Amino acid sequence: MFDSHAHLDMSEFDEDRGSVIERARAAGVDRVLTVGIDLQSSLAALTLAKQYRGLYAAAGCHPHNSSNFTSADVDGLADIAADAQVVAWGEIGLDFYRNNSPRDDQQKAFRLQLERARELGLPVVIHDREAHSEVLNAVQFMGKKDRSGVIHCFSGNLTLAREFIKLGYSISIPGTVTFSKADTIRETATGLPLEAMLVETDAPFLAPVPRRGRRNEPAFVSYTVEAIARLKKMEPEDVSRITAGNACELFGIAAE
Repeated sequence: MFDSHAHLDMSEFDEDRGSVIERARAAGVDRVLTVGIDLQSSLAALTLAKQYRGLYAAAGCHPHNSSNFTSADVDGLADIAADAQVVAWGEIGLDFYRNNSPRDDQQKAFRLQLERARELGLPVVIHDREAHSEVLNAVQFMGKKDRSGVIHCFSGNLTLAREFIKLGYSISIPGTVTFSKADTIRETATGLPLEAMLVETDAPFLAPVPRRGRRNEPAFVSYTVEAIARLKKMEPEDVSRITAGNACELFGIAAE
């Protein structure tokens, strides 16, 4: 399995990070993308990717942290992204639910990072919360591209997912697919071709049932794989293999 989105640099893992990674491997999760949310976090993600086999990093500025974001910040992230262990630019995007940064600042940071990622040939990891039309408009402006990126922790409907797929984006299914009231994401997971999907934990957030309410960790991506397998009437091993292959192809990682 490939957990395509986690935040292993966060303080929630400071006490047992090594054990978390060992549990992931024991559960069959042999690759994890650990994702930065600002300059410091992106550098920490890269440090972890260099320290642990099977970890890869993404560098970017989360919309929550986009206040007063400048071209100098983009340059700093680009310096980090130059390392071979950085396989994507992210986490970037728009969050109009919490609005932790002004919307104008979010949109400026998003645009600058989309442009630089395109220049560097890196796929992007996009956060979209309550900003579906604005995110779609931004990526439509950038145009279609092979390996455009992934809409992480997808929260839209099947119609929206298909629009992103047309532009070269993958759709990442999180542990919310196991939640009792999450009918929309289950409809999306059921209706999309598996070849367009990734799976993720977003650890330490959004632990799936039956771990809901606890700290999430990469090993728990197996519950998401099992839920998708039930929806699609497939074997979990096939869902694991295909989604892991999708992630390797998107991030330019050689499959073993």
